[in-house]
Amino acid sequence: MSKEQMEREQVPRISIAAFERICREQAPFFQLYGFLVDEITYGAARVRMPEDPMHIRPGGTLSGPSQMALADFALYAAVLGAIGEVPLAVTTNLSTNFLNRPRLGELRAESRILKLGKRLAVGEVHIFSDTQEGEDLLVAHVTGTYSIPPNK
Repeated sequence: MSKEQMEREQVPRISIAAFERICREQAPFFQLYGFLVDEITYGAARVRMPEDPMHIRPGGTLSGPSQMALADFALYAAVLGAIGEVPLAVTTNLSTNFLNRPRLGELRAESRILKLGKRLAVGEVHIFSDTQEGEDLLVAHVTGTYSIPPNK
């Protein structure tokens, strides 16, 4: 069995309800974006950012900062899916490549942990937009690193 198969079979260390509670109580700025959590598994997550005029930038496209916030949120969900309720896990690096202009509307982010250590988690996020034909369009690829606080 491959490492990816073993990780997929592991139980997530946090539920969607517990993750949303942490965000609501300790990181309420996430609510500004209206993020929705569809799935959290061990080391992976799928989240959405609904359509909102507040995300539009000049030129009629979705802003880069909104897309980066979505990626960071998705990666946070994946990290907590692997390590459990550790609210103080924080972003130490986020690198974004904007690949295609997103269509106005909802964005979907799929994140996964690439390497999980005792103090750092490295992951990637793919952000998708729907095309007029209803197909997925990859609009951004994001890599990020999270710092995990030491056990006390």
